[in-house]
Amino acid sequence: MRVLILGGTREARDLAERATAEHGLEIVSSLAGRVREPVLPAGAVRVGGFGGVDGLREWLGGNDIDAVVDATHPFAGTMSAHASAAASVLGLPILHVRRPGWREDSDDRWLRVPDTAAAADTVVGLGNRIFLTIGRQEVGAFAALTTQWFLIRSIDPPTTALPPDHELLLARGPFAVDDEVRLLTERRIDALVTKDSGGELTSAKLAAARACRIPVVMIDRPPLPAGAIIVESAAAALNWLRVLADSAL
Repeated sequence: MRVLILGGTREARDLAERATAEHGLEIVSSLAGRVREPVLPAGAVRVGGFGGVDGLREWLGGNDIDAVVDATHPFAGTMSAHASAAASVLGLPILHVRRPGWREDSDDRWLRVPDTAAAADTVVGLGNRIFLTIGRQEVGAFAALTTQWFLIRSIDPPTTALPPDHELLLARGPFAVDDEVRLLTERRIDALVTKDSGGELTSAKLAAARACRIPVVMIDRPPLPAGAIIVESAAAALNWLRVLADSAL
């Protein structure tokens, strides 16, 4: 059974490593190509976009794909929607892998918002020094805020407009809690803005915000397509593939 894994996450790499060693499964992982030096998964890899729903549908059909696993980032809503639509047209089974979101502690002060634009509106009243950890693609939503200073952390440099008063910090997780506390303290951060990505790789900033008693503007995940089949781990996704492969025999 030939499987396309839409990847870029730790869960996708874990699944690719497990599945490439599985008898009866042939795995191709796809990366969006938005990170200059991505961590590559095991097995065959393609890099780059598909050209929307039609392009993905043509690629799936032209490459004899039997099943699709969407293990993209929880905020890759457009890709998830395209994958669901393309698989539906071709009658292919599709599974969505989504790690659990973060949970608010009793000592946290989280302000949940639906999207980045709402986050930009919210930080106006939260102080003068804001820490953005939302990746590089959506920081432009804060570009019009001229009275605050922003610490912007991302893996690669943003290509959008940036707030006029900012510091750019290029770094890749995981991060230690003590280091995050030091960063918040030394930069005199008043509020943190992040996405509800879940996982342990970058969760230290939340513990640091709790320790420093600063508010967190938490951007909610985009919804998955209606009727989506969802699991939370690579192990569960592999079990789904095993059942699917057995039923095809």
